[in-house]
Amino acid sequence: MSDTSEHIATGRRKTSVARVRFSPGAGKITINGRSFEDYFPLDSHQKTIIRPLSLTDTAKQFDIRVNVRGGGQSGQAEATRHGISRALLKVDINLRPLLKSEGMLTRDPRMKERKKYGQPGARRRFQYSKR
Repeated sequence: MSDTSEHIATGRRKTSVARVRFSPGAGKITINGRSFEDYFPLDSHQKTIIRPLSLTDTAKQFDIRVNVRGGGQSGQAEATRHGISRALLKVDINLRPLLKSEGMLTRDPRMKERKKYGQPGARRRFQYSKR
């Protein structure tokens, strides 16, 4: 374990960016100044965020403060999970094989494809009329 009091990491997903700050504490998670249950009311998003902590048994060792912006709820939840995973590595590098095998350290590169000119959407073409 590292002896520095605070660890900072960044997580990303789609257009969401989460800045995560770890400090020794009792396991309180705050997202944009609100409790994490309040910010992410869906159970699936809460489980997504807690997953790296439950995998490494570090849920009650740190207070986590997150600033997240951009994107929607799912993108923000996954960006937060990515940031928490990266911050855990700064705390203890020996957690890397476990987090990597679960896919927590991989930045998901999938983004929304841009709309192309001369057509109604990214891939959609105008309807072809033969006659």
